[in-house]
Amino acid sequence: MERAMASDRVHAALPAPPSQSEDENKEEKKTFGNIFAELESVDLPLGTTLRSIYDDQPNAHKRFMEKLDARIRNHDREIEKMCNFHHQGFVDAITELLKVRADAEKLMVTAQTEEVIRCRIQQRNMATTVEKLQLCIPVLEMYSKLKEQLESKRYYAALKTMEQLEKVYIPRVSQYRFCQIMAENLPRLREEIKEISMSDLKDFLESIRKHSDKVGETAMRQAQQHRTFNSAVAKQASMGHYTKPVYSLNGRTHTNSHNGLMMDDDTGDEEDADEEVLTAQDLVDFSPVYRCLHIYTVLSYCDDPDLVLELKNLIVIFADTLQGYGFPVNRLFDLLFEVRDQYNETLLKKWALVFREIFELDNYSPIPVETEEEYKLVVSRFPFHDAEIEKQDFPKKLPMSQSVPQIYTQVKEFIYASLKFSESLHRSSTEIDDMLRKSTNLLLTRTLSSCLQNLIKKPHIGLTELVQIIINTTHLEQACRYLEEFITNITNVSPETVHTTRLYGLSTFKDARHAAEGEIYTKLNQKIDEFIQLADYEWGMAESDGRASGYLMDLINFLRSTFQVFTHLPGKVAQTACMSACKHLSTSLMQMLLDTELKQISMGAIQQFNLDVIQCELFASSEPVPGFQGDTLQLAFIDLRQLLDLFMVWDWSTYLADYGQPTSKYLRVNPATALALLEKMKDTSKKNNIFSQFRKNDRDKQKLIETVVKQLRSLVNGMSS
Repeated sequence: MERAMASDRVHAALPAPPSQSEDENKEEKKTFGNIFAELESVDLPLGTTLRSIYDDQPNAHKRFMEKLDARIRNHDREIEKMCNFHHQGFVDAITELLKVRADAEKLMVTAQTEEVIRCRIQQRNMATTVEKLQLCIPVLEMYSKLKEQLESKRYYAALKTMEQLEKVYIPRVSQYRFCQIMAENLPRLREEIKEISMSDLKDFLESIRKHSDKVGETAMRQAQQHRTFNSAVAKQASMGHYTKPVYSLNGRTHTNSHNGLMMDDDTGDEEDADEEVLTAQDLVDFSPVYRCLHIYTVLSYCDDPDLVLELKNLIVIFADTLQGYGFPVNRLFDLLFEVRDQYNETLLKKWALVFREIFELDNYSPIPVETEEEYKLVVSRFPFHDAEIEKQDFPKKLPMSQSVPQIYTQVKEFIYASLKFSESLHRSSTEIDDMLRKSTNLLLTRTLSSCLQNLIKKPHIGLTELVQIIINTTHLEQACRYLEEFITNITNVSPETVHTTRLYGLSTFKDARHAAEGEIYTKLNQKIDEFIQLADYEWGMAESDGRASGYLMDLINFLRSTFQVFTHLPGKVAQTACMSACKHLSTSLMQMLLDTELKQISMGAIQQFNLDVIQCELFASSEPVPGFQGDTLQLAFIDLRQLLDLFMVWDWSTYLADYGQPTSKYLRVNPATALALLEKMKDTSKKNNIFSQFRKNDRDKQKLIETVVKQLRSLVNGMSS
């Protein structure tokens, strides 16, 4: 019965034949709707429903499939609408999910990273602590050493330790509070040492006053013994007899007997002979004096060489007086050597100011001489000899500026001042000669050299001044041999002596000259750059102006006038400066063409640029500086010339055919350079020829450019691979 009911439902739902009415179609649609509802339901059994479809009319299955396909298409449309409606939300949800996952991973990494960072910070802090401790420990050790020296009353050594602390150790860790406290304590400690040494000296003077009668007695006895000794020697010499020498030991006179034993000269009383005779050294201890002199030498540094020289003279008088009384004075003369070093330092500082003033007042132009008297006055102050200049009529000019004779005179004055310290020091001529040469070397290599280097670097020193400085140093270098002779005439020590120190002035003036030459090259290039910045090319111009650019003509006129000043320079220097300037100008012009900010260049601009390069070549061929062989100077512009010729003639077939050949006409043209410039011209051609596609010549030119560009790129890629 159930099957019959299902069959009835199916029969009722089957579609009517074409002749059926519209009501029957509606009924059929309703019937299929019910069937599809039963099929789509998951609760009802599907077997009976499907079987009822096949049990009906022969074409019922076909119509059912058509309705089913329509139903499926309808559901697909609904699904598509729903997906489209919810798609963006789904994408956003997935995006948020990915972010959350990334954030989760980041949180895990961050947790691990924070731990690593914390460990690294600890390691870095430990390393920094160790480093700072390594800097601080030497300071603490030196300060501890200073305390020990003060406690053991080694005041001179303590002052030297203080000097090391102030100049070397404390500046390394000056940011720490304990170092600041140390630095504040050092002046106080110095004052304490000064007071202690002065107190010791006063005690010494009181002791001298207390023993003055005994010292005088001993000194008179020794003077008597010296007179007796001298008279005995003179008497023996007049008689012509040889006698063993008579000498004094501890204030007593002895002679050597024939058996070599020491025999007393019993001219005095037996009581005097039995007494122990004290010498002046036994009665007086000069340690406080030496200590006080050493300490005050360190503490009282003086910048006035005259005062230092006065101090030296007082020490010499004091030493001679003590030596007359039989006291040893070696330590005093050792102290004088330290004072001599201080004296030389004060002289060097004084002459540094003298040299600076001379350079500031110099006009850096050749010395004009109007009369023979003026000429003789100059050559009397400076050893200048030039046969050609001597033949010239007055007025005339000497090549060096006024600072040269002034510097030479001041060097001689320094030698005289240095010699003053050697007076009364009882030194040999060789020692004095060595001292003078060493101090003069310091003046030349340190003081004068530093002044020259600072002068060369000053911004107000221009090309003309630098040229004059080179000329000046050349003449000063030649005058060094006369300074050698000057010292030799003072000391009478031949310069051929084995241990004679040579003057190092040659290296000083050569170094200064090289520095001035380098500065000339730099300033010349800077001036060229200033002119280049004035260039104002119209890169899209249709044709050239027919004349060179104004900025370039001004630049060439500047170079001509500058190189005229170089006539007094050594030939090699002038040639190097000229070649350097031409190369820098060529490089600057090439960089202007290839500037990446420059996007388009017309053929008219190339022609204008070519006119400017022609002027550069004409300048190079005019031999602005003598001494160049052939077209050496013109070769500075060869890269530009070949590049411009290639574009002016449009000779790409030759360039590409001969590329890489040593005999190539365009050997100096790099494919990358040609490609960069051609790209700029290609863009200009496209822009300026809007209707080029309608003109055969323009189309052919564009095709040629494209072909050349491809071949150039192939060459560039081949070079890079």
